[in-house]
Amino acid sequence: MNGTVSLLAYAPLPRGKEQYGREFIRANRVLKLQEDESRVTVGAVDGDTCELQRILRDFHRKPITVKTLDSAEFSAWLGRLMGSGDDESAGPVNSGYKDKLDLEALASDAPVINLVNSICIEAIRRRASDIHLEAFADTTIVRYRIDGVLRVHQTLPAERFSGLASRIKVMAGLNLMERRRPQDGRLTVNMAGSNVDIRVSCVPTAAGAGAESIVLRIFNADDSAFSLTDLGLPEDCLAGIAELLKNPHGMVLVTGPTGSGKTTSLNAMLRSINSEGIKIVTIEDPVEYLIDGVDQIQTDERIGLGFSTLLRRVLRQDPDVILVGEIRDSETAELAVRAALTGHLVLSSLHTNDAVSAVSRLINLGVEAYLIAAVLRGVIAQRLTRRLCPACRSSRPMGDFYTELYHRAGLTSPEEEFYASGCPDCDNQGYRGRIAAAEFFMVDRKAAGIIASAGTSAALDHHLREQGMIGLKQRGLTLAAEGLSSFEELQRAGVL
Repeated sequence: MNGTVSLLAYAPLPRGKEQYGREFIRANRVLKLQEDESRVTVGAVDGDTCELQRILRDFHRKPITVKTLDSAEFSAWLGRLMGSGDDESAGPVNSGYKDKLDLEALASDAPVINLVNSICIEAIRRRASDIHLEAFADTTIVRYRIDGVLRVHQTLPAERFSGLASRIKVMAGLNLMERRRPQDGRLTVNMAGSNVDIRVSCVPTAAGAGAESIVLRIFNADDSAFSLTDLGLPEDCLAGIAELLKNPHGMVLVTGPTGSGKTTSLNAMLRSINSEGIKIVTIEDPVEYLIDGVDQIQTDERIGLGFSTLLRRVLRQDPDVILVGEIRDSETAELAVRAALTGHLVLSSLHTNDAVSAVSRLINLGVEAYLIAAVLRGVIAQRLTRRLCPACRSSRPMGDFYTELYHRAGLTSPEEEFYASGCPDCDNQGYRGRIAAAEFFMVDRKAAGIIASAGTSAALDHHLREQGMIGLKQRGLTLAAEGLSSFEELQRAGVL
């Protein structure tokens, strides 16, 4: 960067679409002085701002020369510009987002636009649930989560991350200049005539100045229309869930780790009972699937709208069914139980390893055992495991270790086991799609007695198995015997 220059040395200055937008010029005290095919010369009152220089390089995709402007001369020029009323002075870099450089002005001739579009479209085509963009010292890595497993899609030069991040933030309506604090937003991609919603999460990382991890969660319209039968749950679970949802009041819980399909299952339950005759209200963080006829509310802790606060307000809305996206704390747990006691059907989720542990989790959150016994109607614990590709799955004789697993579970061991191979149909992964492994129980009179007396989880589990509850491990072994999944995958998913 050279010394201070006068604007007169570069007269006439670029105007109209060749100049930056007014808001960008005013906010950043910068303007374009000259541009040719090989270089852009810009003037800035504070020309040493590294972040501004980086953004301008990403915008123009060519070398930048920054000249320092005299503050008084720039202010006088800016005053004439703002008072001129000349719309042509506002160029393509004015998106209406003050303090931001609008990368949409690059339009179709910008490589970054095409790159972001191709990353999103390819992710949708390959059935990815998430896109991960990560900045490291020497590289930018793009990964897709497909069927619950992350895979590297592209490795790009480190300098490409800034352009990708800026473009995504513009599309999601986020603060382009903010790289120190987490941000969340949403964007929409059109593919084959249909819109696909994508949730964006940006979090700063320690990989360097301006480094971030950006995760895009893809919400396919096909996923939002899932019915109970689409979930892939066993027939006895589906029948039991249908019975649970006939209750006019009480609590039904879905448990499992993150990524086990709890939200999808809960939304499918709501769809199955949604009608003009009942009022359904949901409290979610965030709202992932929109359901016609359902009042859906998103939490926002920044303004004090947490689960517990919203649940208090929702109870004044005369609901029949309440969905609490997740019970995270003692206050929400107590309010949800009270709502179930006062004539509402409450659906919610918990993070537990199995169905029986839902009871002890509620007790640990401070809910009295007798209240749990009074309101709990049933619990579904589930995992999602990758489905073996039917086009290329292979088999081999069953090993002694797995044969013993079947015997200990009280099941007949098959003669062969199936495992993943890989072919073009499954992108050489050996798996395509996912299937649910689930255990389920309904609270009968004896189970309620065990819960009310603060009986152990072992005592409750023993009673439920006597009543025919099929555990997760048994479900997994059945999936393996039917060739629907492999032992390796079932172990990875925490089923075995």
